Amino acid sequence: MSDLGPFSNYRLTARLELRNKIGVFASVTALLARSKASLGAVDIVNVSRDKMVRDVTFDVAGEAHGERVIEKLRKLRGVHIVSVSDRIFLFHLGGKIEVHSRYPVTTRNRLSMIYTPGVARVSQAIAQDPAKVYNLTMKSNSVAIVTDGSAVLGLGNIGSQAAVPVMEGKAVLFKEFANVNAYPICLATQDPEEIIKTVCHIAPAFGGINLEDISAPRCFEIEDKLKALLDIPVMHDDQHGTAIVILAALKNALKITGKRIEDVKIVVNGLGAAGIACCRILLAAGARRLIGADRQGVVLYGAPRELKMMRRSLYSCIHWSKPRMKLREALAGADVFIGVSAGNVLKPGDLGCMKKNRIVFAMANPDPEVEPHKAMRLCRIFATGRSDFPNQINNALAFPAVFRGALDVRASVINESMKLAAAEALAGLIGRDQLNEEYIIPSIFDKRIVERVSAAVASAAMESGVARRKTQPGKSAEQNRS
Repeated sequence: MSDLGPFSNYRLTARLELRNKIGVFASVTALLARSKASLGAVDIVNVSRDKMVRDVTFDVAGEAHGERVIEKLRKLRGVHIVSVSDRIFLFHLGGKIEVHSRYPVTTRNRLSMIYTPGVARVSQAIAQDPAKVYNLTMKSNSVAIVTDGSAVLGLGNIGSQAAVPVMEGKAVLFKEFANVNAYPICLATQDPEEIIKTVCHIAPAFGGINLEDISAPRCFEIEDKLKALLDIPVMHDDQHGTAIVILAALKNALKITGKRIEDVKIVVNGLGAAGIACCRILLAAGARRLIGADRQGVVLYGAPRELKMMRRSLYSCIHWSKPRMKLREALAGADVFIGVSAGNVLKPGDLGCMKKNRIVFAMANPDPEVEPHKAMRLCRIFATGRSDFPNQINNALAFPAVFRGALDVRASVINESMKLAAAEALAGLIGRDQLNEEYIIPSIFDKRIVERVSAAVASAAMESGVARRKTQPGKSAEQNRS
Protein backbone atom coordinates (compact mmCIF):
# COMPACT_ATOMS: atom_id res chain seq x y z
CA MET A 1 0.00 0.00 0.00
CA SER A 2 1.33 3.46 -0.85
CA ASP A 3 1.14 6.57 1.35
CA LEU A 4 -2.09 7.52 -0.41
CA GLY A 5 -3.98 5.62 2.27
CA PRO A 6 -7.04 3.39 2.05
CA PHE A 7 -9.57 6.21 1.93
CA SER A 8 -8.40 8.28 -1.02
CA ASN A 9 -10.88 10.68 -2.59
CA TYR A 10 -9.34 9.80 -5.94
CA ARG A 11 -10.17 6.13 -6.31
CA LEU A 12 -10.63 4.88 -9.85
CA THR A 13 -11.98 1.60 -11.17
CA ALA A 14 -10.78 0.61 -14.65
CA ARG A 15 -12.55 -2.20 -16.46
CA LEU A 16 -9.77 -3.89 -18.41
CA GLU A 17 -10.06 -6.48 -21.16
CA LEU A 18 -6.86 -8.55 -20.91
CA ARG A 19 -5.45 -11.13 -23.29
CA ASN A 20 -5.36 -14.56 -21.67
CA LYS A 21 -1.60 -14.70 -21.71
CA ILE A 22 0.87 -15.13 -18.89
CA GLY A 23 2.32 -11.80 -17.77
CA VAL A 24 -0.39 -9.47 -19.10
CA PHE A 25 -2.04 -8.87 -15.73
CA ALA A 26 1.38 -8.71 -14.09
CA SER A 27 2.26 -5.86 -16.46
CA VAL A 28 -0.78 -3.95 -15.17
CA THR A 29 0.18 -4.32 -11.51
CA ALA A 30 3.79 -3.44 -12.26
CA LEU A 31 2.73 -0.31 -14.12
CA LEU A 32 0.53 0.79 -11.20
CA ALA A 33 3.43 0.28 -8.79
CA ARG A 34 5.84 2.28 -11.00
CA SER A 35 3.24 5.03 -11.34
CA LYS A 36 2.78 5.22 -7.54
CA ALA A 37 -0.88 4.24 -7.78
CA SER A 38 -2.11 2.13 -4.86
CA LEU A 39 -3.71 -1.12 -6.02
CA GLY A 40 -6.95 -2.07 -4.31
CA ALA A 41 -9.63 -4.59 -5.23
CA VAL A 42 -9.38 -6.74 -8.36
CA ASP A 43 -12.58 -8.44 -9.54
CA ILE A 44 -13.14 -10.85 -12.43
CA VAL A 45 -16.10 -9.76 -14.55
CA ASN A 46 -16.00 -12.18 -17.46
CA VAL A 47 -13.76 -14.95 -18.77
CA SER A 48 -13.47 -16.47 -22.24
CA ARG A 49 -10.82 -18.63 -23.93
CA ASP A 50 -8.94 -15.63 -25.32
CA LYS A 51 -9.77 -12.78 -22.93
CA MET A 52 -10.46 -11.96 -19.33
CA VAL A 53 -12.29 -8.83 -18.17
CA ARG A 54 -11.26 -7.49 -14.76
CA ASP A 55 -12.30 -4.48 -12.70
CA VAL A 56 -9.10 -3.05 -11.24
CA THR A 57 -9.50 -0.46 -8.48
CA PHE A 58 -6.63 1.82 -7.48
CA ASP A 59 -5.97 5.06 -5.63
CA VAL A 60 -4.22 8.05 -7.17
CA ALA A 61 -3.03 11.35 -5.73
CA GLY A 62 -5.37 13.53 -7.80
CA GLU A 63 -7.14 13.96 -11.11
CA ALA A 64 -3.98 14.73 -13.07
CA HIS A 65 -2.19 11.72 -11.60
CA GLY A 66 -5.16 9.52 -12.50
CA GLU A 67 -5.18 10.71 -16.10
CA ARG A 68 -1.48 9.93 -16.44
CA VAL A 69 -1.96 6.40 -15.08
CA ILE A 70 -4.91 5.72 -17.42
CA GLU A 71 -2.90 6.96 -20.42
CA LYS A 72 -0.07 4.58 -19.55
CA LEU A 73 -2.52 1.69 -19.22
CA ARG A 74 -3.81 2.41 -22.72
CA LYS A 75 -0.34 1.79 -24.11
CA LEU A 76 0.15 -1.63 -22.52
CA ARG A 77 0.20 -4.55 -24.97
CA GLY A 78 -2.65 -6.99 -24.49
CA VAL A 79 -4.69 -4.49 -22.46
CA HIS A 80 -7.84 -2.71 -23.63
CA ILE A 81 -9.61 -0.20 -21.39
CA VAL A 82 -13.37 -0.79 -21.56
CA SER A 83 -14.33 1.98 -19.14
CA VAL A 84 -13.04 4.06 -16.22
CA SER A 85 -15.24 5.14 -13.33
CA ASP A 86 -14.60 7.46 -10.39
CA ARG A 87 -16.33 6.33 -7.19
CA ILE A 88 -17.01 9.92 -6.09
CA PHE A 89 -18.93 10.67 -9.27
CA LEU A 90 -20.73 7.33 -9.13
CA PHE A 91 -21.82 8.18 -5.61
CA HIS A 92 -23.41 11.40 -6.87
CA LEU A 93 -25.29 10.01 -9.87
CA GLY A 94 -28.91 11.12 -9.52
CA GLY A 95 -28.12 13.11 -6.39
CA LYS A 96 -27.70 11.98 -2.77
CA ILE A 97 -31.16 12.73 -1.35
CA GLU A 98 -34.79 12.10 -2.20
CA VAL A 99 -38.25 12.61 -0.65
CA HIS A 100 -40.30 9.73 0.72
CA SER A 101 -43.98 9.77 1.67
CA ARG A 102 -44.73 8.74 5.26
CA TYR A 103 -47.97 7.15 4.14
CA PRO A 104 -48.27 5.01 1.00
CA VAL A 105 -51.21 5.90 -1.24
CA THR A 106 -52.77 2.45 -1.53
CA THR A 107 -56.51 3.18 -1.58
CA ARG A 108 -58.88 5.87 -2.78
CA ASN A 109 -59.89 6.51 0.82
CA ARG A 110 -56.30 7.15 1.88
CA LEU A 111 -55.78 9.42 -1.12
CA SER A 112 -58.79 11.49 -0.06
CA MET A 113 -57.27 11.97 3.42
CA ILE A 114 -53.73 12.74 2.27
CA TYR A 115 -54.88 15.12 -0.45
CA THR A 116 -58.22 16.56 -1.47
CA PRO A 117 -60.84 16.77 -0.05
CA GLY A 118 -59.55 15.84 3.43
CA VAL A 119 -56.51 18.11 3.41
CA ALA A 120 -58.77 21.18 3.10
CA ARG A 121 -59.92 20.72 6.71
CA VAL A 122 -56.30 20.79 7.88
CA SER A 123 -55.56 23.94 5.88
CA GLN A 124 -58.62 25.65 7.38
CA ALA A 125 -57.48 24.71 10.89
CA ILE A 126 -54.05 26.27 10.28
CA ALA A 127 -55.64 29.39 8.79
CA GLN A 128 -57.66 29.83 11.99
CA ASP A 129 -54.70 29.03 14.27
CA PRO A 130 -51.30 29.48 12.53
CA ALA A 131 -49.44 27.80 15.42
CA LYS A 132 -50.96 24.49 14.33
CA VAL A 133 -48.64 24.48 11.30
CA TYR A 134 -45.97 23.03 13.59
CA ASN A 135 -48.09 20.00 14.51
CA LEU A 136 -49.85 19.41 11.21
CA THR A 137 -47.02 19.88 8.66
CA MET A 138 -43.35 19.12 8.16
CA LYS A 139 -42.36 22.60 9.46
CA SER A 140 -41.46 21.44 12.97
CA ASN A 141 -38.70 19.18 11.66
CA SER A 142 -37.53 20.95 8.50
CA VAL A 143 -34.57 23.19 7.76
CA ALA A 144 -33.77 25.10 4.58
CA ILE A 145 -30.07 24.99 3.65
CA VAL A 146 -29.64 28.29 1.83
CA THR A 147 -26.61 29.27 -0.26
CA ASP A 148 -25.71 31.60 -3.10
CA GLY A 149 -22.61 29.59 -4.05
CA SER A 150 -20.24 32.45 -3.28
CA ALA A 151 -17.89 30.65 -0.87
CA VAL A 152 -18.24 26.90 -1.42
CA LEU A 153 -15.82 24.79 0.64
CA GLY A 154 -12.34 25.96 -0.36
CA LEU A 155 -13.39 26.41 -4.00
CA GLY A 156 -14.55 30.03 -3.76
CA ASN A 157 -17.31 31.62 -5.80
CA ILE A 158 -18.32 28.71 -8.02
CA GLY A 159 -22.01 29.55 -8.22
CA SER A 160 -25.28 28.10 -6.98
CA GLN A 161 -25.51 25.12 -9.35
CA ALA A 162 -22.04 23.89 -8.45
CA ALA A 163 -23.04 24.26 -4.79
CA VAL A 164 -25.94 21.79 -5.09
CA PRO A 165 -23.86 18.62 -4.36
CA VAL A 166 -22.45 20.25 -1.22
CA MET A 167 -25.88 21.27 0.04
CA GLU A 168 -27.19 17.78 -0.68
CA GLY A 169 -24.35 16.40 1.42
CA LYS A 170 -25.31 18.77 4.21
CA ALA A 171 -28.89 17.53 4.00
CA VAL A 172 -27.65 13.94 4.36
CA LEU A 173 -25.78 14.88 7.56
CA PHE A 174 -28.85 16.60 9.01
CA LYS A 175 -30.95 13.49 8.41
CA GLU A 176 -28.43 10.81 9.31
CA PHE A 177 -27.13 12.41 12.49
CA ALA A 178 -30.14 14.33 13.85
CA ASN A 179 -33.20 13.07 11.92
CA VAL A 180 -33.85 16.59 10.62
CA ASN A 181 -35.36 16.95 7.15
CA ALA A 182 -33.20 19.48 5.31
CA TYR A 183 -33.60 20.83 1.78
CA PRO A 184 -30.97 22.43 -0.49
CA ILE A 185 -32.06 25.91 -1.55
CA CYS A 186 -29.44 27.20 -3.99
CA LEU A 187 -30.26 30.74 -5.09
CA ALA A 188 -29.57 32.32 -8.48
CA THR A 189 -28.60 35.63 -6.91
CA GLN A 190 -25.73 36.93 -4.80
CA ASP A 191 -27.41 40.20 -3.91
CA PRO A 192 -27.89 40.36 -0.11
CA GLU A 193 -31.27 42.06 -0.29
CA GLU A 194 -32.57 39.55 -2.81
CA ILE A 195 -31.33 36.67 -0.65
CA ILE A 196 -33.02 38.14 2.41
CA LYS A 197 -36.31 38.64 0.56
CA THR A 198 -36.24 35.13 -0.90
CA VAL A 199 -35.58 33.46 2.44
CA CYS A 200 -38.39 35.46 4.05
CA HIS A 201 -40.73 34.34 1.28
CA ILE A 202 -39.97 30.63 1.73
CA ALA A 203 -39.73 30.67 5.54
CA PRO A 204 -43.36 29.59 6.26
CA ALA A 205 -42.56 25.98 5.29
CA PHE A 206 -39.46 25.67 7.50
CA GLY A 207 -38.67 25.49 11.19
CA GLY A 208 -35.15 26.84 10.72
CA ILE A 209 -32.77 28.38 8.20
CA ASN A 210 -29.19 27.14 7.82
CA LEU A 211 -27.15 29.67 5.83
CA GLU A 212 -24.24 28.00 4.11
CA ASP A 213 -21.22 28.95 1.99
CA ILE A 214 -22.08 32.65 1.68
CA SER A 215 -19.00 34.86 1.51
CA ALA A 216 -17.97 37.46 4.08
CA PRO A 217 -18.78 40.21 4.82
CA ARG A 218 -22.20 39.78 3.15
CA CYS A 219 -22.97 36.76 5.33
CA PHE A 220 -23.00 38.94 8.48
CA GLU A 221 -25.57 41.35 7.07
CA ILE A 222 -27.75 38.55 5.69
CA GLU A 223 -27.79 36.60 8.94
CA ASP A 224 -28.42 39.66 11.13
CA LYS A 225 -31.31 40.91 9.01
CA LEU A 226 -32.94 37.50 8.75
CA LYS A 227 -32.72 37.07 12.52
CA ALA A 228 -34.54 40.37 12.94
CA LEU A 229 -37.21 39.56 10.34
CA LEU A 230 -37.98 35.91 11.09
CA ASP A 231 -39.30 34.13 14.17
CA ILE A 232 -37.45 30.87 13.46
CA PRO A 233 -33.78 29.97 14.11
CA VAL A 234 -31.31 31.32 11.55
CA MET A 235 -27.67 30.24 11.74
CA HIS A 236 -24.78 30.69 9.36
CA ASP A 237 -23.03 27.39 9.92
CA ASP A 238 -19.65 28.49 8.53
CA GLN A 239 -19.57 31.00 11.37
CA HIS A 240 -21.22 29.47 14.38
CA GLY A 241 -20.93 25.73 13.75
CA THR A 242 -17.18 26.11 13.37
CA ALA A 243 -16.94 28.43 16.40
CA ILE A 244 -18.83 26.00 18.64
CA VAL A 245 -16.52 23.11 17.80
CA ILE A 246 -13.39 25.26 18.19
CA LEU A 247 -14.51 26.33 21.66
CA ALA A 248 -15.32 22.75 22.66
CA ALA A 249 -11.90 21.54 21.50
CA LEU A 250 -10.15 24.42 23.24
CA LYS A 251 -11.96 23.75 26.52
CA ASN A 252 -10.59 20.21 26.54
CA ALA A 253 -7.13 21.24 25.35
CA LEU A 254 -6.90 23.71 28.23
CA LYS A 255 -7.88 20.98 30.70
CA ILE A 256 -4.88 18.96 29.53
CA THR A 257 -2.46 21.88 29.82
CA GLY A 258 -3.91 23.06 33.14
CA LYS A 259 -4.55 26.57 31.85
CA ARG A 260 -7.64 28.80 32.05
CA ILE A 261 -9.26 30.54 29.10
CA GLU A 262 -9.21 33.79 31.09
CA ASP A 263 -5.42 33.69 31.32
CA VAL A 264 -4.16 32.40 27.98
CA LYS A 265 -3.07 34.53 25.06
CA ILE A 266 -4.96 33.47 21.93
CA VAL A 267 -4.01 34.42 18.38
CA VAL A 268 -6.66 33.94 15.68
CA ASN A 269 -5.53 34.13 12.06
CA GLY A 270 -8.25 34.78 9.48
CA LEU A 271 -11.04 37.26 10.16
CA GLY A 272 -13.63 36.04 7.70
CA ALA A 273 -16.92 34.43 8.65
CA ALA A 274 -15.44 31.66 10.81
CA GLY A 275 -12.73 33.85 12.33
CA ILE A 276 -15.07 36.60 13.52
CA ALA A 277 -17.52 34.08 14.99
CA CYS A 278 -14.63 32.25 16.64
CA CYS A 279 -13.43 35.47 18.29
CA ARG A 280 -16.94 36.29 19.50
CA ILE A 281 -17.57 32.93 21.13
CA LEU A 282 -14.11 32.86 22.73
CA LEU A 283 -14.77 36.27 24.32
CA ALA A 284 -18.22 35.13 25.42
CA ALA A 285 -16.59 32.08 27.04
CA GLY A 286 -14.25 34.30 29.06
CA ALA A 287 -11.16 34.93 26.91
CA ARG A 288 -9.49 38.24 27.78
CA ARG A 289 -6.25 38.15 25.82
CA LEU A 290 -7.25 37.83 22.18
CA ILE A 291 -5.69 39.22 19.05
CA GLY A 292 -6.71 38.65 15.45
CA ALA A 293 -4.76 38.80 12.21
CA ASP A 294 -5.61 38.87 8.52
CA ARG A 295 -3.41 39.12 5.44
CA GLN A 296 -2.12 42.53 6.54
CA GLY A 297 -1.12 41.38 10.02
CA VAL A 298 -2.70 41.97 13.43
CA VAL A 299 -5.77 44.16 13.02
CA LEU A 300 -7.95 43.03 15.97
CA TYR A 301 -6.76 44.23 19.32
CA GLY A 302 -8.02 46.04 22.38
CA ALA A 303 -7.91 46.08 26.17
CA PRO A 304 -9.60 43.11 27.92
CA ARG A 305 -12.55 45.21 29.11
CA GLU A 306 -13.02 46.77 25.68
CA LEU A 307 -12.90 43.38 23.97
CA LYS A 308 -15.43 41.90 26.38
CA MET A 309 -17.86 44.74 25.74
CA MET A 310 -17.50 44.32 21.99
CA ARG A 311 -17.96 40.55 21.79
CA ARG A 312 -21.23 40.92 19.88
CA SER A 313 -19.75 43.35 17.39
CA LEU A 314 -15.99 43.34 17.19
CA TYR A 315 -15.71 45.90 14.44
CA SER A 316 -14.81 48.81 16.70
CA CYS A 317 -11.74 46.81 17.81
CA ILE A 318 -10.69 45.90 14.26
CA HIS A 319 -8.36 48.42 12.65
CA TRP A 320 -8.30 47.17 9.08
CA SER A 321 -6.05 49.93 7.74
CA LYS A 322 -3.65 49.99 10.70
CA PRO A 323 -2.09 46.57 11.24
CA ARG A 324 -0.12 46.60 14.47
CA MET A 325 2.32 43.76 13.80
CA LYS A 326 2.94 40.69 11.68
CA LEU A 327 1.41 37.32 12.55
CA ARG A 328 4.77 35.85 13.53
CA GLU A 329 5.34 38.72 15.98
CA ALA A 330 1.90 38.21 17.49
CA LEU A 331 2.77 34.58 18.28
CA ALA A 332 5.45 35.64 20.78
CA GLY A 333 4.31 34.41 24.18
CA ALA A 334 1.02 33.04 22.85
CA ASP A 335 -0.52 29.95 24.43
CA VAL A 336 -2.97 29.22 21.61
CA PHE A 337 -2.96 29.68 17.84
CA ILE A 338 -6.20 29.22 15.90
CA GLY A 339 -5.99 29.33 12.11
CA VAL A 340 -9.09 29.69 9.95
CA SER A 341 -7.29 31.22 6.99
CA ALA A 342 -5.01 29.77 4.31
CA GLY A 343 -2.44 27.02 4.01
CA ASN A 344 1.24 27.39 4.94
CA VAL A 345 1.13 30.94 6.30
CA LEU A 346 3.52 29.80 9.04
CA LYS A 347 6.67 27.71 9.15
CA PRO A 348 7.01 25.12 11.92
CA GLY A 349 9.87 27.10 13.39
CA ASP A 350 7.57 30.10 13.86
CA LEU A 351 5.80 28.20 16.64
CA GLY A 352 8.96 28.22 18.74
CA CYS A 353 8.25 31.67 20.14
CA MET A 354 4.98 30.49 21.68
CA LYS A 355 4.81 29.39 25.31
CA LYS A 356 5.41 25.81 26.35
CA ASN A 357 2.47 23.40 26.17
CA ARG A 358 1.41 25.27 23.06
CA ILE A 359 -2.00 24.56 21.51
CA VAL A 360 -2.28 24.91 17.73
CA PHE A 361 -5.50 24.54 15.73
CA ALA A 362 -4.49 24.82 12.06
CA MET A 363 -7.78 24.35 10.21
CA ALA A 364 -7.24 25.55 6.66
CA ASN A 365 -8.15 22.84 4.14
CA PRO A 366 -6.69 20.95 2.43
CA ASP A 367 -3.36 22.44 3.55
CA PRO A 368 -3.23 23.65 7.18
CA GLU A 369 -1.64 26.95 8.14
CA VAL A 370 1.53 25.08 9.14
CA GLU A 371 2.94 21.79 7.86
CA PRO A 372 1.21 19.28 10.15
CA HIS A 373 3.77 16.47 10.38
CA LYS A 374 6.49 18.85 11.59
CA ALA A 375 4.20 21.07 13.67
CA MET A 376 2.77 18.14 15.64
CA ARG A 377 6.20 17.45 17.10
CA LEU A 378 6.46 21.03 18.37
CA CYS A 379 3.03 21.28 20.01
CA ARG A 380 1.46 19.81 23.12
CA ILE A 381 -1.85 19.67 21.27
CA PHE A 382 -2.35 19.97 17.53
CA ALA A 383 -5.65 19.92 15.63
CA THR A 384 -6.70 20.38 12.02
CA GLY A 385 -9.84 20.34 9.92
CA ARG A 386 -8.68 17.14 8.21
CA SER A 387 -9.79 13.58 8.86
CA ASP A 388 -6.33 12.05 8.38
CA PHE A 389 -4.88 13.62 11.56
CA PRO A 390 -6.01 13.33 15.19
CA ASN A 391 -8.37 15.98 16.59
CA GLN A 392 -10.42 16.86 13.52
CA ILE A 393 -12.38 20.08 14.13
CA ASN A 394 -15.43 19.64 11.93
CA ASN A 395 -18.54 21.84 12.05
CA ALA A 396 -20.64 18.73 11.39
CA LEU A 397 -20.08 17.97 15.08
CA ALA A 398 -22.30 20.93 15.90
CA PHE A 399 -24.92 21.99 13.37
CA PRO A 400 -27.17 18.88 13.31
CA ALA A 401 -27.44 18.81 17.11
CA VAL A 402 -27.85 22.59 17.47
CA PHE A 403 -30.77 22.65 15.04
CA ARG A 404 -32.21 19.47 16.61
CA GLY A 405 -32.31 21.19 19.99
CA ALA A 406 -33.68 24.45 18.58
CA LEU A 407 -36.43 22.64 16.65
CA ASP A 408 -37.40 20.48 19.63
CA VAL A 409 -38.38 23.54 21.67
CA ARG A 410 -39.46 25.63 18.67
CA ALA A 411 -36.90 28.30 19.51
CA SER A 412 -37.32 31.66 17.83
CA VAL A 413 -33.55 32.17 17.53
CA ILE A 414 -30.24 30.43 18.15
CA ASN A 415 -28.64 32.74 20.69
CA GLU A 416 -25.29 33.01 22.41
CA SER A 417 -26.40 30.97 25.42
CA MET A 418 -27.43 28.08 23.16
CA LYS A 419 -24.10 28.11 21.32
CA LEU A 420 -22.11 28.18 24.58
CA ALA A 421 -24.22 25.32 25.92
CA ALA A 422 -23.56 23.32 22.74
CA ALA A 423 -19.79 23.80 23.12
CA GLU A 424 -19.87 22.81 26.79
CA ALA A 425 -21.90 19.67 26.08
CA LEU A 426 -19.69 18.68 23.15
CA ALA A 427 -16.54 19.07 25.25
CA GLY A 428 -18.14 17.14 28.10
CA LEU A 429 -18.57 14.02 25.99
CA ILE A 430 -14.93 13.18 26.65
CA GLY A 431 -14.37 12.23 30.28
CA ARG A 432 -11.32 13.22 32.26
CA ASP A 433 -10.06 9.63 32.18
CA GLN A 434 -10.33 9.57 28.35
CA LEU A 435 -8.93 13.00 27.59
CA ASN A 436 -5.48 13.07 25.99
CA GLU A 437 -3.43 15.07 23.50
CA GLU A 438 -4.86 13.19 20.52
CA TYR A 439 -8.44 13.01 21.77
CA ILE A 440 -9.83 16.43 22.64
CA ILE A 441 -12.97 16.26 20.49
CA PRO A 442 -15.34 13.33 19.92
CA SER A 443 -15.69 11.51 16.64
CA ILE A 444 -18.44 12.67 14.32
CA PHE A 445 -19.81 9.12 14.57
CA ASP A 446 -20.19 9.30 18.36
CA LYS A 447 -23.86 8.39 18.87
CA ARG A 448 -24.09 10.53 22.02
CA ILE A 449 -23.47 13.86 20.31
CA VAL A 450 -26.96 14.71 19.08
CA GLU A 451 -28.73 13.55 22.23
CA ARG A 452 -26.43 15.41 24.66
CA VAL A 453 -25.80 18.55 22.63
CA SER A 454 -29.41 18.99 21.48
CA ALA A 455 -30.63 18.59 25.07
CA ALA A 456 -28.18 21.27 26.24
CA VAL A 457 -29.26 23.60 23.43
CA ALA A 458 -32.95 23.04 24.21
CA SER A 459 -32.35 23.68 27.91
CA ALA A 460 -30.45 26.90 27.18
CA ALA A 461 -33.25 28.05 24.87
CA MET A 462 -35.81 27.51 27.63
CA GLU A 463 -33.66 29.24 30.25
CA SER A 464 -33.01 32.23 27.99
CA GLY A 465 -36.69 32.64 27.13
CA VAL A 466 -36.58 31.93 23.39
CA ALA A 467 -38.32 28.53 23.51
CA ARG A 468 -42.00 28.32 22.60
CA ARG A 469 -42.31 24.71 23.72
CA LYS A 470 -40.82 22.81 26.63
CA THR A 471 -39.24 19.38 26.54
CA GLN A 472 -40.23 17.00 29.31
CA PRO A 473 -37.52 15.49 31.51
CA GLY A 474 -37.41 11.71 31.47
CA LYS A 475 -38.82 11.42 27.98
CA SER A 476 -36.77 10.52 24.94
CA ALA A 477 -36.06 13.12 22.30
CA GLU A 478 -38.44 11.31 19.93
CA GLN A 479 -41.24 11.38 22.53
CA ASN A 480 -40.68 15.08 23.16
CA ARG A 481 -40.96 15.81 19.44
CA SER A 482 -44.26 13.96 19.08
